[in-house]
Amino acid sequence: MRKESISDFEVELEIERLRGTEEVRLAQKEIRLKNKRRLYMHQLRCLEKRGKVLMENGVTLDNIEEALFGEIGEEETE
Repeated sequence: MRKESISDFEVELEIERLRGTEEVRLAQKEIRLKNKRRLYMHQLRCLEKRGKVLMENGVTLDNIEEALFGEIGEEETE
């Protein structure tokens, strides 16, 4: 059985109706929150990768300022 096609106007009316429903807004918020968490996860993975490179180069939390800025960082801490 074939469905009747709907006009462009009816499509726009249905879109407006759906956009106004709480169900759609709730689902959209879920998507935004999930995407935000996934982006945060990717950022943390990138930071972890950079941290591994720094550690391989002998950089630690104690000597990072010296490694980045040399003696300039020491003068500012005095």
